[in-house]
Amino acid sequence: QVQLVESGGGLVQAGGSLRLSCAASGSIFSRNVMGWYRQAPGKERELVARISSGGLTNYADSVKGRFTISRDNVKNTVYLQMNRLKPEDTAVYSCNAGGLLFGTGGVYWGQGTQVTVSP
Repeated sequence: QVQLVESGGGLVQAGGSLRLSCAASGSIFSRNVMGWYRQAPGKERELVARISSGGLTNYADSVKGRFTISRDNVKNTVYLQMNRLKPEDTAVYSCNAGGLLFGTGGVYWGQGTQVTVSP
């Protein structure tokens, strides 16, 4: 059974940092592009970052230089290190598996984790 489980969300002040983790079942992790998306209230879900199995990355312009996506292919886990957080980063962040590095996302989703950045 495909499973993606996120953790690490929470409340942080602007300028602070959080690290999100997404543990994936091995069958969907090892060869797939993994990504993070977010959805703020009243807005459409948007790409935050993706990473290929070999470590190539793709970031949304709004997070470049502040967020870093990485993966541990032994632990089947993808991470999102978020630094210099802004109130506009407040959203539900969801892990995604599959899809293309510079194209559409995959069909597998985690349940999401809330990130709230206070001014």
